This record gives sequence, C-alpha cells and structure tokens, in this order.
Amino acid sequence: MIRSLNARTPERLAAVAALTIFLGACSSTNLPPLSSNTAPEPGGGPEMPATIRPDEIVGRWGLASFQNPADRARTEAAARAQCKQPYVIGAGQSGGVIMHLADQATPQELRLKGSPSGKNYIGPAGPTPGDQDREIISFDGRVLITRFVDKDAGVRYGNMVYVRCAPRA
Repeated sequence: MIRSLNARTPERLAAVAALTIFLGACSSTNLPPLSSNTAPEPGGGPEMPATIRPDEIVGRWGLASFQNPADRARTEAAARAQCKQPYVIGAGQSGGVIMHLADQATPQELRLKGSPSGKNYIGPAGPTPGDQDREIISFDGRVLITRFVDKDAGVRYGNMVYVRCAPRA
C-alpha cells in the first residue's frame, strides 16, 4: 500500500503544477463581461477642466476663515495680515497644485476640476465633487474663497479666504 502511494506522488505533483499553470493563465486573461447590460460606474467619466488654471493660484497667500458671511471683509483683512507667514500653494509635477486636504499634515498634489454645473473644485483625482474636494466659492485673481464639500470639514474650517501676498521685494 505504501509503495503504491509513493508511485503516484510524481503524477499528483505534475497534475498540481499543470492546474496551477492553467489557473494562472485564466486569471490573467481579460474576458468580456457575460452581460452587456452592465452600467458604468458613477464618476467614471473623464474629469471636466476647471475654468481656473493651476498657475493662477500658485503662489504665496495670507489665509484666514469665517463662518458668518458678514465677517468676510474683516476676514480678508486678517488673511492679508498673515502674509508675514504665508500659506504657499505650489505647482505640482502633474499639472496640479500642492495643497493640504482637510485634517492632513502633509500637502499633496491636487487637481483643479470643473463640473457640469459650472462650479470649480480643488481635490484629488476622482468624482467631482468628491468628499475631499473643496468648492471654489469665488476667485478674482487676488482673493480665493473655498469651502470643503464634506459637511463636517466645512463646519470645522468654514469658508477659507486666501488673499494673494505682494511679491517679495
């Protein structure tokens, strides 16, 4: 009995090896879906370009925030005063801008994204508006106002006011 089991061991190993190769080939083959009625994934379409170019917001900015719209003028003045310690929006290597996401200590490259409604957003690649995006409320070249799309982050950070700092002398 023992002798017959040992005689079959090479056959079993060959069968396992062949099965492994067959299964490996199956997993790397791209087969079409069985049904043609599959719906596209939401947000899977191409990103719309923003009406604001990344180079328009790259630079040094004074930064402050407000919750109450009546505080906007005072907040702009407070942001201007922050130019002694500016928030720097850098140019990204892939055509985006380098900024912080909500609650993130390390800045990363974000995209400027448009939307069918005509609104502009700043955020990571993905559906627009995404949970990590911030909506650009207004931008006139000198003052940029944004608000995070995520309700919790929007409440905590309020309306972010960026005032362009004068060029260094």
